[in-house]
Amino acid sequence: MEENVFSAFIETITSRSDDIWQGLTEHLFLSFTAILIALVISLPLGIIVSRKKKLAEFVIGITAVFQTIPSLAFFGFLIPIFGTGNVTAITALTVYSLLPILRNTYTGIVGVDSAVIEAGKGMGMTNQQILTKIELPLSLPFIMAGVRTATVLTVGVATLATFVGAGGLGELIYRGLSTWNNQLVLAGAIPAALLAILFDFILKRIEVAATPKGLKNIQGGN
Repeated sequence: MEENVFSAFIETITSRSDDIWQGLTEHLFLSFTAILIALVISLPLGIIVSRKKKLAEFVIGITAVFQTIPSLAFFGFLIPIFGTGNVTAITALTVYSLLPILRNTYTGIVGVDSAVIEAGKGMGMTNQQILTKIELPLSLPFIMAGVRTATVLTVGVATLATFVGAGGLGELIYRGLSTWNNQLVLAGAIPAALLAILFDFILKRIEVAATPKGLKNIQGGN
């Protein structure tokens, strides 16, 4: 029985290889584009609200509200505005990616020890230098944790892009569900899961490579 299921799955992978590759390419494009846009928005915004803490609660609260909207419903809300296709999918995925990156950027920066910042000022550092040489390096683990969370979330939600005509691996999952074909569902779900794991691993390696040696020693000592 198990051999038959496995054989059927392998046969599905082989016969649908072109569809899987196309879905994977579309999924990569949607996810990567949304994360990139979210980074461009969230990182500067996180820095700004860390300087204006009264504004932080409002801005982070707004992004949190969007997270409470069911994914499929939010895709549907955007169709009258952008129509179907990539624009609607990327817009929705970007909005869902904002909160983890924004909140972790804010938390990381405001969590930097004030004594370290004062020491930087005592050395004659400008506000820009304090940000780039002290605050951002020390808050990097928080920021990268937010990026990794947003990436995994985005890759998962991107499977719903098929419902707005943007394709992706969700197309295979939807076809499988429509035809009661579990092997086809797995052919879409497994690559999506592996993609999320791969992105998370790559981002972790980037975090390790970008972390200053002095901070690595401190973290290792803890």
